[in-house]
Amino acid sequence: MANFRPRPSDLEATIRRLAIDPDNVRWRSQAYETHAEKRQGERDIFDDMMFDVLRTGYLAGDIEPGSRPGEWKAKMCKAMRGRREIGVITIVINMQKLFVKTVEWEDLR
Repeated sequence: MANFRPRPSDLEATIRRLAIDPDNVRWRSQAYETHAEKRQGERDIFDDMMFDVLRTGYLAGDIEPGSRPGEWKAKMCKAMRGRREIGVITIVINMQKLFVKTVEWEDLR
């Protein structure tokens, strides 16, 4: 199955389901500041906003293979009430865990 790629609707559902439990999502490190943490601080995107996008947003763009077998890279997006649209680039690991690579404002203001 070298050409296997999850269907967007299936991957979106998996991300939403996994994000319900914060223990399934990694974006912080005790040893160093991650890229996602740096971008959150620079862009004023808070943890609750990121989780809202992961739990209720939509899959935007293409699904790409991750750097390791069993990984899929995808972007979840959502327009926040009274705010701009947020994108959360996420790596789905073996359909069991999420790693947030970065967060961004989609309109690039």
